[in-house]
Amino acid sequence: MLVVGNWKMHTDFRGAVRLASEVIRLTETDTRAVGVGVCPPFVWLEAVREATRSSRVALGAQNGHPAENGAFTGEVAMSMLGALGCRFVIVGHSERRQVFGEDDAFVGEKVGAAMGQGLVPILCVGETLDERDAGQAEAVVQRQLDGALESVTLDSAESLVVAYEPVWAIGTGRTASPEQAQAMHAFIRARLAARFGDDGRAVVLLYGGSVKPNNAADLFAQPDLDGGLIGGASLDAESFAAIVRAAAQQTEP
Repeated sequence: MLVVGNWKMHTDFRGAVRLASEVIRLTETDTRAVGVGVCPPFVWLEAVREATRSSRVALGAQNGHPAENGAFTGEVAMSMLGALGCRFVIVGHSERRQVFGEDDAFVGEKVGAAMGQGLVPILCVGETLDERDAGQAEAVVQRQLDGALESVTLDSAESLVVAYEPVWAIGTGRTASPEQAQAMHAFIRARLAARFGDDGRAVVLLYGGSVKPNNAADLFAQPDLDGGLIGGASLDAESFAAIVRAAAQQTEP
């Protein structure tokens, strides 16, 4: 199981360090079977790296550019993230797709660039409410997966994470039912297995979309959910730790 917090454009310097330290304190003892990661804003990456250095909490970035260097004002290369000690990088988040116009091909470039630098991309896929209501949810997710992974060679299951985040459930308070989440995760796993074989079948699949302490256990109990990519609840260390504990319960014999 893996639980990663996406802090988005929140926290100040002291708040980021304090939040990271609290996450460490609250998740260090009884949740060791669960991988834990945090993705702060770019400007706090180094501070959070220092705060998490001697812990098992992994550092991640919220975005990265596929080019190694160049005239890309305001962008950050994957190699720079690696040099800062990042393990993960989120790519293809719906906010990047919708607000910044990133398409599947560009997301695919990011996946390849991240892997080339030894980073684990957390590839986000998911449909809008209109697309789900039109019966297009699987077609949309398939297009996003195929577009982002078209040129990717999977060296091992550990080199990729996929996060299913239905756009209609991100920050809205609405959550896909456990059954809806499981159905899409099973579909994603089948697509990955068809493309990459056993390694694809073993890729970690996260659910994201208004995951809270009160619904995490039911979601994580589904057979094809391997954890969560957590937005708003990751900004509160107690709530985030409760979600990690819910994941840990699924690892108990």
